[in-house]
This record gives sequence, C-alpha cells and structure tokens, in this order.
Amino acid sequence: MPQLLLELFSEEIPARMQVQAARDLERMARERLAEQGFLPEAMTAFAGPRRLTLVVEGLPAAQADRLEERKGPRVGAPEKAMEGFLRSTGLTQDQLTEQDGVWFAKLERKGRPTPEIVAEMVEAIVRAFPWPKSMTWGRGTLRWVRPLKRIVCLFDGTVVPFSIDGIESGDVTEGHRFMGEAKPFRVKDFDSYRDGLEAHFVILDGEERKARILEGARTLCFARNLELVEDEGLLAEVSGLAEWPTPIVGDMDRSFLDLPPEVIRTSMRTHQKYFAVRDPASGGLAPHFVTVANIQAADGGQAIAAGNAKVLSARLSDARFFWDEDRKIRLEDRLAKLRGVTFHAKLGTMYDRVERIVDLAGRLAPACGADPVVAAHAARLAKADLVTGMVGEFPELQGLMGGYYARAEGLGEEVAGAISDHYRPQGPSDATPATPTGRAVALADKLDTLIGFFGIDEKPTGSRDPYALRRAALGVIRIVLEAQIRLPLRQLAGDDLLAFFADRLKVLLRDQGKPHDLVDAVFALGDDDLLRIVARVEALSGFLATEDGANLLAGYKRATNILRAEEKKGALPTGAAAAMAGAPAAETALVDALSAVAPRVETALSAEDFVGAMQALAGLRAPVDAFFEEVLVNAEDAAERDNRLRLLTQVRDAMGRVAEFSQVTG
Repeated sequence: MPQLLLELFSEEIPARMQVQAARDLERMARERLAEQGFLPEAMTAFAGPRRLTLVVEGLPAAQADRLEERKGPRVGAPEKAMEGFLRSTGLTQDQLTEQDGVWFAKLERKGRPTPEIVAEMVEAIVRAFPWPKSMTWGRGTLRWVRPLKRIVCLFDGTVVPFSIDGIESGDVTEGHRFMGEAKPFRVKDFDSYRDGLEAHFVILDGEERKARILEGARTLCFARNLELVEDEGLLAEVSGLAEWPTPIVGDMDRSFLDLPPEVIRTSMRTHQKYFAVRDPASGGLAPHFVTVANIQAADGGQAIAAGNAKVLSARLSDARFFWDEDRKIRLEDRLAKLRGVTFHAKLGTMYDRVERIVDLAGRLAPACGADPVVAAHAARLAKADLVTGMVGEFPELQGLMGGYYARAEGLGEEVAGAISDHYRPQGPSDATPATPTGRAVALADKLDTLIGFFGIDEKPTGSRDPYALRRAALGVIRIVLEAQIRLPLRQLAGDDLLAFFADRLKVLLRDQGKPHDLVDAVFALGDDDLLRIVARVEALSGFLATEDGANLLAGYKRATNILRAEEKKGALPTGAAAAMAGAPAAETALVDALSAVAPRVETALSAEDFVGAMQALAGLRAPVDAFFEEVLVNAEDAAERDNRLRLLTQVRDAMGRVAEFSQVTG
C-alpha cells in the first residue's frame, strides 16, 4: 500500500524539545487519520536539529465510502429546528427516518482521495502544534518553534499539493548546512530521503546519532588509554545539536584538576556540553574532554578542540576564583546572609528554615542512629553554601560544595558528608545518604518542606507539583526503608500528610509489583511506621497469593456482607461466641479454631512477625469454609442466630488485626 512521507524543515529546533516534538507529530497524525477512518500499518516520527519527519506505511489510495447517521430534533420540534437540521444535511424531511420519536438522517459520504485528506491534516497539525515556545516571522501568522522553511509531503511518490502561509509543499529537502555541496535535492520516498540525507551528511534517526557519538567517543578515549565518563542526559542533548555528530578529544590545563571533580564536570556539561574523561589507572578525572562537533573537519578537529579548550579554561578559571574565594569565609559566618534569602513568603527566610531543620535533625537523630549534637551541627551548616560564589554560578552543586568547604575547614567527615548528602535522593536513580547523620539531616530537610507546604495548603494537585513534594515524600520513604529507620510519621507530620505518604508508598510498591489496595488495607489499621507497613504489605501479598489466603479472603467478604446486612436491622450481638449444645460440628470447630488462632495472631503481631500472623490466620481457612457450607447463620432460633453472628464478628476482628481486608479488591 502507498507510503506517506512528511518533513517539516526549519531553523534549529532546541534539543530539549525534539523528542517530545516527534511524539506529538506521531500522535497528532494518528488521531487525525483515525478520525478519517484510516488505520496505518506503521508510523514512525523522527526529530533532529532542523527537521521533523513522519513516515506512514499502509495507507489506502482513497478513503472508503461511509454511511453516517446524524441525530436530529424530536418529532414535533419547532419548525425552525427542523429547517436548520434539513439545511445542514441537505436532505428533505421525507428522506429522514424516525426512531423512538427522534428524526435521524442517513448520509452517504463518498470517500475522498487520501492526498486531499493528508493536505488538510498537515495544515491542521502545523497550525496547532504544541511547541512549549514558538514564534512568528515575516508578515505571516504561522507560529513555529523557529522559522519554517520547507515542507516535503509525498504520497505514493507524488507531491501532495498545498501551501501553508506561503510555504509550498514539494519533494525537495536539503542536507547539512556546511558539509558536502550543501545543495537541495529531490526525494521520492522514505528510503531515498533517508539515504539522500546521509549522503548529504545528515543522520536522521536520533538513536543512530546517539550511538555514533557514544561509539566514536569511546573509541577516541580507548586510543589514548582513557575512559569516557558516560552521561545519558548529556548524550541525549548533544545528539539533538548535531546532524553529523563527530566526537573530538580536547585537552585541558592539568592544573585545573585540583578543583573538585564535580565542578569540572558541571562546567563541562552545563556550559560547554562536553563529556568528561577519566584515567582508568587512578579513577580520577583526566585533563581531557570530549566535545561533539557538527562537522567532520579536515584537520581532524584540532582547531575545534583548541578553541573549545580555551573556552573551557576561561570557565574553569572562574570556577577556581570562586573556589579560592569561598574558602576564605567559614560556613558558620555565612549564616547571617541567609536572613536575606526568602524561602517562601508564608514560610519565612532560608535562615528560618535552617532553624527548623536543626530542630528536626536533632529530634530525628536517635532514630537514625546519629548523635543529636552532630546532626544539629550539620543541619545548621547545610544551607550555608547557598550564598557562596560557586553555588551562585553552579546552583546544581548546592550541598555538594558545602561538604567540600566543611572538609576544608576541618569539620570532620560526618558533618561534611551529611552536608553533601542532605538533598539526596533527588530522584529514583539517586542514592540515599550513606551515614546516620546524613540520613537525619536529609529527613529533616524533606520533612520540613512537606510539613511547611502542607501547613500553608500548597499541596500537589494533578500533575502540578511546583515544590516537588511528591519527590520529597518518596525520598523520605526510601531513606526510611533502606536504612530501616523507625519514624513516627503521625507525630511528626499529622494525618493529612500521612495520607500523602500512603499515596507515595503505593507508587513505590506498585513499581515493585504490589497492588495498591494492599497498601490501603494496611494503612487502614492506623499504623504510621513505614517499616511495619511495608512488612505487613509484603506478608499480606504473599498470603493472598496462596490458596488458603484467597479462600479465606472470600470467606471474610462473605462474613462481612452478612454482618453489614444484619447491622442495618439493628445492633449486632456482643461478646464471644460459645460452643452451644447440639450445635453443628462445623460451628463448634470454628469456635475452637478461633480460640487457638487468635492468641497465635496476637503473639506474632507483638513480635512484628507478620508472616507468622498470616500463617496463623491460614488456620481459619478450612473451619470458615466448612462453616459456610454446613451452617445457616440466620437460624430461626434467636440464640443460635446471635451466637453465629458473634462467631462471624470474631472472624472479622481476628483478620482485621492483621489488615483491613475489606480494602482488598481481589
């Protein structure tokens, strides 16, 4: 079947926008084609520094004929309503059909040629494209990320004719801006387009550009007995900056290696888009870098490397100045400046925040296994580097630089490490703090953020989370679970925030394959100890995966349904059930089973042996099954009925000591 090829060629598209732009192009095309009844066999979008490309396989030459049924006014509706409906359909009233008192029009729609539909689709996509930022140029009204220059649109090898703000569609594109002859060339299908671009020094596929960069950089490093410091985020960015990416190794002044390695890497990455390299023998950074050029230079890139080295030296000279100047002032002496830094209008200055974190860190220290005095000291200095020159230049180094300055002052590794680590973890792949003091300060920092913003009702809503409170809560959970810290969350944060932690814990456990309803079943018990909660969830998950667990859950739900129905009639009988004379064997057996199981459950729970508690509950499975098979709960005799309701209440209560099984959806 015919193929559709679309290219939107413009000035440079920011690298950070390219991946989403390709997704949006594919999504918008798929939606619009589906509206016209098209279901392509395949669809792929590509994004690069100057072009968005879409190739669609398996479109028919024309749209199929369609029968459309349109609902009209009710029978007996005002005459003007009927006139308007007939005018919109082009039919007369005798051509309508009546169903259940409503007029319907059946319209035969002749299928249109696919190129006609494609032309309308492309213009709609271009005019509605959701760029984060866009611009107009010249005298036109079209908005695009950068001036749109060309549109290639071919269906089955033939140009689909249309014009958007004076830009005519065609079959001509162009390759690299500088390399080769840099002349426009014609294409007839996707294969000739892709191959033509490569012949004109443009690699269309972003993943192929990334692979080229990575392979070339590794090869260059290997040849010089170096190792590339790989950086997935930087790789994704530079692959969007060059159409013909060419890695080049450059040299930097060795004297800069006395700077903290994070400073060197950040300067390279943030300002210059360079990859750092390391010496495999020492494991430290080597006085070299890898830059990615957009041309294949005749001199092998020597001039480019030399120019980039000069720029890097200037940047690192600035960093060295900050490094030397910052160390002249103690962290303690910088604290007064935090009084002039607003944290939030309703939460005070950064100095106020530090005071709160100091208090929290001291209180949390025992639970973390840290010295409260040391934890409070580290917390007091944790934000001092915010007013240093280095962090002013490189905000992403906050905390980390404070640790370096603390070491330079001789404050000890426990304090310095806690300052360095107190922002951790900043994401799912980031490690948690490595020391007890670091954990206490990190927890205090995150809890102060959560308590403060919840206190002023600045909670996350939908996808909006401007203060990264979800990330902060996940950070608290990860620190607590990985370090096995007993944290009284309700006492520290209150019930409102505890529910927020429950939601975040669901996300974490869901990623581990645990159903969210199990978290609800455990949180419903009112426990606020995350370690116990997770241990219960793990035990509950394992229990419900067994035959005994699944059957006992079914029995629990049957029991609670009966009790719920009886509660509507009046109060349930209280007290313990007894083995009544003449009672069915199954009833007596359940009484005996409860007498044996309940103490075992309590003993296991007291020891926080939640697996053992579940195993004890498993002893109720057979007696509960037999009870429901052989015993009529709503007996005519009131005493028998009350005893059996007491028995079901005891089953519910015994299971409810382990989890709120009514929350389990399975």
